[in-house]
Amino acid sequence: MKKIQITVLILLSLMSCKKEEKGTSADMIYFGGSIYTMEGDQPVTAEYLAVKDGKILYVGGKDSLEYFKNDQTKMIDLKGKTMLPGFIDAHGHLYNVGVQSMAADLLPPPDGKGKNIEELISITQEWSKNNQALIDKIGWIVGVGYDDAQLEEKRHPLATELDKISTKYPVLMVHQSGHLASMNSKALEASGYDETTEDPAGGFIQRIPGTKKPNGVVEEMAMFNPLFKLLGIVDNNGAKSIIREGVKSYTRFGFTTAQEGRATGDNCDVYLQMAKNKELDIDIYAYPDIQQARDYLLKNKPSKEYVNRFRIAGTKLSVDGSPQGKTAWLTKPYKVPPSGMPAKYFGYPAIPNDSIFNDYVMTAYKNDWQIIAHCNGDAAADQFLNAVKMSVEKYSLKDRRTTMIHAQTVREDQLDTMKEFQVIPSFFAMHTFYWGDWHRDETLGKERAYRISPAKSTLNRGMIFTQHHDAPVTYPDALRVISSTVTRVSRSGDVIGPDQRVSVFDALRSITIWAAYQAFEEDKKGTLTKGKLADLVILEKNPFTINPMELSGIVVSETIKEGKTVFKR
Repeated sequence: MKKIQITVLILLSLMSCKKEEKGTSADMIYFGGSIYTMEGDQPVTAEYLAVKDGKILYVGGKDSLEYFKNDQTKMIDLKGKTMLPGFIDAHGHLYNVGVQSMAADLLPPPDGKGKNIEELISITQEWSKNNQALIDKIGWIVGVGYDDAQLEEKRHPLATELDKISTKYPVLMVHQSGHLASMNSKALEASGYDETTEDPAGGFIQRIPGTKKPNGVVEEMAMFNPLFKLLGIVDNNGAKSIIREGVKSYTRFGFTTAQEGRATGDNCDVYLQMAKNKELDIDIYAYPDIQQARDYLLKNKPSKEYVNRFRIAGTKLSVDGSPQGKTAWLTKPYKVPPSGMPAKYFGYPAIPNDSIFNDYVMTAYKNDWQIIAHCNGDAAADQFLNAVKMSVEKYSLKDRRTTMIHAQTVREDQLDTMKEFQVIPSFFAMHTFYWGDWHRDETLGKERAYRISPAKSTLNRGMIFTQHHDAPVTYPDALRVISSTVTRVSRSGDVIGPDQRVSVFDALRSITIWAAYQAFEEDKKGTLTKGKLADLVILEKNPFTINPMELSGIVVSETIKEGKTVFKR
């Protein structure tokens, strides 16, 4: 009798469970492709993935599928395509991606046509003809993405050359690194740059040899100061249009979470307005610049929770410039210094005063703000890590997930320090493709170039890393990120540091679960796990089975945010 009662109870329990599951039938079920969960330490696939109310309801085989399906459930056949968790932007600048999409496109091949200075002028002239209303509104002609390393002339365009575009309007061409720019004579005048102008702190105005007259090329803060003023001209409606264009670019490459990696208070206010009106298609997390927005952060405290897909996540600190532009701050000289610079040229810091610099880092630790710090050169990494040590001694270690952005030239001893103080490296391995040859031959020399973005050294220490695109430095192209992390093949075909290559799985973890962890979002994103957000990306080909040299050619078929398609090819 007792055995019968137990059997009945078990049956009733199973019926109750089945009834409950039936009550939560899926809105849609995906099948017929390779569904990689990104859980664990090895690739794991599932046959089916079910979505309900924007979250993952079920991931697994056919055995339990009947509990999650009814007549209204939409069955979606992947037709052999590959599904992964939606990609998470470990570092980028969504707003500037929007600006890039609306400005003259000066990127060099293979992304654009900016192969020489004559072509840059032609592209910008053509853009000007088609965008007179925008020029009239902002008063400037703007192009984005030229790269002196890829130009046939192997130098920056000069003011006298850009005067061919216009002598009426200021012309600004932003370097692909985002750390330098070229201006025409009208732009130099509008910025107040002439023979009497001193270089700003953390910046440099290049001069005509033998004179103090600016030649049109401006670096770091000498570029950012006029650029910030220019961006300030844009009104709220214009800013919203820029953000929408940025989101379109991100979703085209499979990103369901984007970062605003050096925000202003004004940027954040526009995002907050759009969030209030539920106008954001993907999650966006922002890091206002602590130098410009410390007071804003004290009033608008960072949070780990999104409100209608936006949150202020922490703060950003810029420590130096870019290695390809030869403004990153190194402990050993550049192989070939910039024109006019001494043989022992090391680049320079963004904030030369250590006391001021340390105060910024300590402010973040004191207020429990996550801090992400742009450090390309190893001297910049030293300055930041020293400030981190001091801050930890005063305010404790905690679970802060402090992140070193780029960390391109970090040394082995610096990785040891990063592990000790729980600093996550977010690497920029795309440099191995875009500037690997340039770093080998011009900036760093072979030994240092072969160690840029040392992902394998990081894994060998039991640490995680993330990878990023730093758009608009490049397109927010997730598969180019993966390709560079796995192959490290340059434009010329050289493998830039074969011993720093990692597996496809680890490369994908760097833009899914590890990127989610960096952002304090691993409980909601990064793997295809029951209960997490249905943030998904569908790829035309399988990155695990394709020839690694073909990874960069994989295209995104569909991007899905919380069960809703936000991009479809």
